[in-house]
Amino acid sequence: MSDKTLSGLSDSEAREFHRIFMTSFIIFTVVAIIAHFLAWQWRPWLPSAAGYSMLDSAHDALLHVKSYLA
Repeated sequence: MSDKTLSGLSDSEAREFHRIFMTSFIIFTVVAIIAHFLAWQWRPWLPSAAGYSMLDSAHDALLHVKSYLA
């Protein structure tokens, strides 16, 4: 009988792949959580009763920067 696995990896190779995969997955998840938190701080997905009034001031700020650079 052959000791081949379905993946073709030995037990030590499979363990190493799993360790690398889990480490990468955890790092990706942490980065995604941080990015979502920062995006929420910048512009909440559920606006307040005033709505996205922040957009008006952002437009004015952009025009001010544009005139400063020109």
